[in-house]
Amino acid sequence: MTTAPAALSPEHARLRQLATVGLILGVFLNALESSVVSTAMPSVIADLRGSDLYALPFAVYMLSATVTSPLWGRGSDIAGRKKLYLTGMALFLIGSALCGAAQSMGGLIGARALQGLGAGALLTISLTIVGELYELQERAKVQAFISGVWGISGLAGPLLGGFLTDTLSWRWTFYVSLPFGVAAFVMVLRYLRETGERRPAQLDWLGAALFTVGSGLTIWGLELKIWPLVALGLAVLAAAVFLEARHPSPLLPMQALRERVPAVAFAGNFLGGAAYFGVIAYLPLYAQGISGGGATSAGAILTPMLVGWTLTSILSARLMKRVPLSRLAQMGFAVLVAVFLLLTFTVHAPLWITSVLGFVVGMGMGFSMLSLLLSAQQAARPGELGAVTSGVMFARQMGGALGVAVMALLIGAAAIHAGGTELAEGLRRAYFLALGLVTVALAVTLTLRPRAGAGVTGA
Repeated sequence: MTTAPAALSPEHARLRQLATVGLILGVFLNALESSVVSTAMPSVIADLRGSDLYALPFAVYMLSATVTSPLWGRGSDIAGRKKLYLTGMALFLIGSALCGAAQSMGGLIGARALQGLGAGALLTISLTIVGELYELQERAKVQAFISGVWGISGLAGPLLGGFLTDTLSWRWTFYVSLPFGVAAFVMVLRYLRETGERRPAQLDWLGAALFTVGSGLTIWGLELKIWPLVALGLAVLAAAVFLEARHPSPLLPMQALRERVPAVAFAGNFLGGAAYFGVIAYLPLYAQGISGGGATSAGAILTPMLVGWTLTSILSARLMKRVPLSRLAQMGFAVLVAVFLLLTFTVHAPLWITSVLGFVVGMGMGFSMLSLLLSAQQAARPGELGAVTSGVMFARQMGGALGVAVMALLIGAAAIHAGGTELAEGLRRAYFLALGLVTVALAVTLTLRPRAGAGVTGA
């Protein structure tokens, strides 16, 4: 179990606050980069003449960030948080500079891979450090604030990307992250005192390699809809789990996954991620194909979901003083069950109705995701906080990748191209799948019971 930090002197409290500002700046630039670049991509493609490679800069970035996050998390348990965070930030900044200077699509794709490699460290290690710097109540506030920063970045990024592209150049959508990243690097370097106890151990390199390759093949196969590649990736992942279960220092916290609270947190994030990210990938099609709106309508339907998630994460940090984390997670999934059920009846409704329901979907995610992450961190054994945190985040991302692919099959390519009633009925099938996923997640979280004292989740 994680232990609460000792009482701090005023000077140490000041240093901790400044280090936290640096970490939040890092999260801000990570989120900003994820959203600002999308607006500039049409200009990038026109300039570098790579329309046939349009999806690869996104896919490569997401792939490298997702599959390396468990490596960063477990590595920080062994080698230290500060050292690996600064390494990840340096890689991200170098990758950003190379993206802005790219003269070909091949160069841009390679730089995005390097940038994603660094991005895999930023959020995972930031949340892990916060888990060690703060007691539960303060940690919830900081992590809710991080969610708010992520939300603000997601909303502002497209506008900033459009402004920079129109007034300067698409290259500045990559360069804009450099001053934030340098400031974050300096603040963490100067003010962060190494957190946690390092545990001398030898990482299971074979298991880690198999896990990384298997995850990469699975996600890449899903992105490209090459199902034999997906099957191969899942087989390699199975082999990795077999080896990891027998190694004393595995990449994944195998011992923690045998305990109820971390296992429920992993399962809840996987199922919730599949439902949420699987649906939001196709909601813009609803706005444009069913409601007849353009890009503005697509943004209008996604923004309420992001706002709902952000606001409810902040609210959860306050409620947990009186409500156990297990109850917050259950409440979040109960909300998701109710709203996805309603969405199955509103596929032909006006856009504003789906936007309102989308806000409630975001609320359900805000309650459930933050509380499950905090529960897993509270239950983490000494020396496993990084692995547990990164594992929870990876479960959510992998669930999202699987959800997008499976919902594409349910909706159908013909419905996506046809739009109208056919697309609406395809989206209804996707909502039914999401309903099933969050219903299972609710059932899983109901196995948790609160211990004495609010804000604590028991097994």
